[in-house]
Amino acid sequence: MNPQQQPQAPYAPYAPQYQGYTDQPGYPPAGGGGYPPAPYPPPGTGSPYPPAAPGYGQPPQMYAPNQPYGGGGYQPVMVQPGMPGHPPPVMGQPVPGGWMPIPQGIPNCPPGLEYLTAIDQLLVHQKVELLEAFTGFETANKYTVKNTLGQKVYWAMEDTGCCNRMCCGAARAFDMKILDTYQNEVLHFNRPLRCSSCWFPCCLQTMEVTAPPGNVIGYVEQDWSILTPQFSIKNQNGETVLKISGPFCTFSICGDVEFEVLSTNGTQVGKISKQWSGLGREMFTDADHFGINFPMDLDVRVKATLLGALFLIDYMFFEKSGNKEQDRPGMF
Repeated sequence: MNPQQQPQAPYAPYAPQYQGYTDQPGYPPAGGGGYPPAPYPPPGTGSPYPPAAPGYGQPPQMYAPNQPYGGGGYQPVMVQPGMPGHPPPVMGQPVPGGWMPIPQGIPNCPPGLEYLTAIDQLLVHQKVELLEAFTGFETANKYTVKNTLGQKVYWAMEDTGCCNRMCCGAARAFDMKILDTYQNEVLHFNRPLRCSSCWFPCCLQTMEVTAPPGNVIGYVEQDWSILTPQFSIKNQNGETVLKISGPFCTFSICGDVEFEVLSTNGTQVGKISKQWSGLGREMFTDADHFGINFPMDLDVRVKATLLGALFLIDYMFFEKSGNKEQDRPGMF
């Protein structure tokens, strides 16, 4: 027999060692420390076994068969809505465009709010609108919401009409859309048109928070007060879970203006800060910088409602109307 030719004996599933098999020329002697060349093709290049010889059964399966999608104990691949075929990024992996990775496997969480489970602070930066800065023409506000690492978490876009902005100014009703990295609307804030004077306690400011849009998760309601701004954060059942207390003076002159976030027993658990963003930006634009702190283990629905309270506070106290400051002492 040719030494370079494979033995012609019928194949067995795992090449049993027949008597004298390893003594054939061209094979290392038994106990020589080497291994005989594999007579079968390597895995992944075709079937791991040649056709069965007559009289032999089908060789046992060496590798597990391909599992059907979602079967065999494997979980289906999670795909972010709006991006067919593109799974969302996994926590800890970089995301293109400077976006925060999406935490995975969060139970009982409205879609899109998974970000908030890993955050105890948010930074909200309003975009500078040059047309508004130079002409006083009111444009729709736009914001970028980031974490403390500077990674983007959400986009925020005001949805209002031109006449509404020009006629009502900072007191205007608005819808605020909160978008994720895939431009999906994950949060919606609605502020109806209400009187903004403290002399009308029967008609105070309010905001409805929905996530996903159409599913109410909380409310922000202004409490009647003359000296300091007061708000209640309520859950979807209308029960107060947090309070917000502002300062007597909301003038942002070379310093931050802080609104305390309090528990129902009066203990401070966070704050909403209007941050000083520089003399030029403060004087000529209404593109403000805000920060918000809250407990890490706070329910994501309450965190989202606090974010809505931040936007309501911005419009009530720091939004310019025709490039004119609206800051004032107390609620006057």
